[in-house]
Amino acid sequence: ETVSSALLADAAEAAGLKVTRGVAEIPTAFMAEFGSGKPVIGILGEFDALPGLSQQAVPEPLSRDDGNSFGHGCGHHLFGSASLSATIAIAEQIKAGTINGTVRFYGCPAEEGGSAKVFMVEAGLFKDCDAVMHWHPSSKTSAGDRSSLARVAVKFQFRGRTAHAAGSPEQGRSALDAVELTNHAAELMREHTPEATRIHHVITSGGDAPNVVPAFAEVYYYIRHPEAKFLKPLYSRLELCAKAGALATETELTIRYEGGIREILPNQTLSNMTRARLAELNDLSYTEEERQFAARLQQHLSEPVSLETVSRVEDVDGTIGKGSTDVGDISWVVPTTGFSTSCWVPGTPAHSWQAVAAGGTSIGEKGMHLAARVLAATAIDMFRSPELLQQAKEEFQKRLGNQQYESLMQPNQKPPLDYRNAPKS
Repeated sequence: ETVSSALLADAAEAAGLKVTRGVAEIPTAFMAEFGSGKPVIGILGEFDALPGLSQQAVPEPLSRDDGNSFGHGCGHHLFGSASLSATIAIAEQIKAGTINGTVRFYGCPAEEGGSAKVFMVEAGLFKDCDAVMHWHPSSKTSAGDRSSLARVAVKFQFRGRTAHAAGSPEQGRSALDAVELTNHAAELMREHTPEATRIHHVITSGGDAPNVVPAFAEVYYYIRHPEAKFLKPLYSRLELCAKAGALATETELTIRYEGGIREILPNQTLSNMTRARLAELNDLSYTEEERQFAARLQQHLSEPVSLETVSRVEDVDGTIGKGSTDVGDISWVVPTTGFSTSCWVPGTPAHSWQAVAAGGTSIGEKGMHLAARVLAATAIDMFRSPELLQQAKEEFQKRLGNQQYESLMQPNQKPPLDYRNAPKS
């Protein structure tokens, strides 16, 4: 992420954009802008990767041989590159005098759990924007006023007492037992949660040897729901599960609440503009070589889809995506629109080695270039259509109604810059 942020920021600077690095107290977050005055159109770019997804650009599972365990299972390397490319293209049009206003690229790190955009919102970095655009790599091309799942994240750490697991188990207090009890309570809790709730976890630390009672253990939880208002009570109940686990095992509990992100507030006016440009510009198709790559990769997919679908644009109006994104928080303070392009072989799930593999080939590059063109074309439409920006603003206010934006972060919470670090006992 550090290297990618620097590459993008340097490229923006070389293209003549004014770059501000380290915004919102996040070293890898930055802004790059060109022009002056209104309208101000923001374009989001991401660039972080995922742990445990090391993969070469080949159609079978094969980790990289350089020791890097991370991989772009969500295509954020394509995301950031396309968005900056579009921003530079728009800047050239402003410089040429064909459009007037300001274009601003937001270099957004740590989307996969760090919620950087929330801190960027709280820092007031979007307060003068008239509209914000984003996109995302996918296995299909789509656009519409789609929402997403709100999400909170928390790490429960337990500290007990070591002992020989066979020779003197009565002297030990197992932190791993506390994790297991927490998880069991959470599983029982699932039966009594609101419809569409998603709760999932991973044990990040659970001991080192079976004959040593673990003195430290950690479990990492996500809770998701289509509406953020349900998350606080759900989180309170999950916290009770952890407290019960600590109480029953006589261990000490430390709670590391990593904050949350809101669901996307859709905007039909802007999504109509985006979908029209996407339908017009979509020229995706596979060469024979790409077809052969795709056919081999699809042998490893549980639900392969016809390769011909890359030429279609799916309308996702009124739907709710099953993932979460910190774009949601931006959409609650400024009209926002997004879309996806086919950068992976049809049928490929996100966060998979198959997504990493395709993202390193011409299949991923084609989707990236399409996204850049759609972003640039739609943004230029916005610059030339003040009446549509006003309609988008009016729709935004109507959807917002009496609600006020409320962050799911705790008061004065700082960005979790160490959220990917291994737990420390």
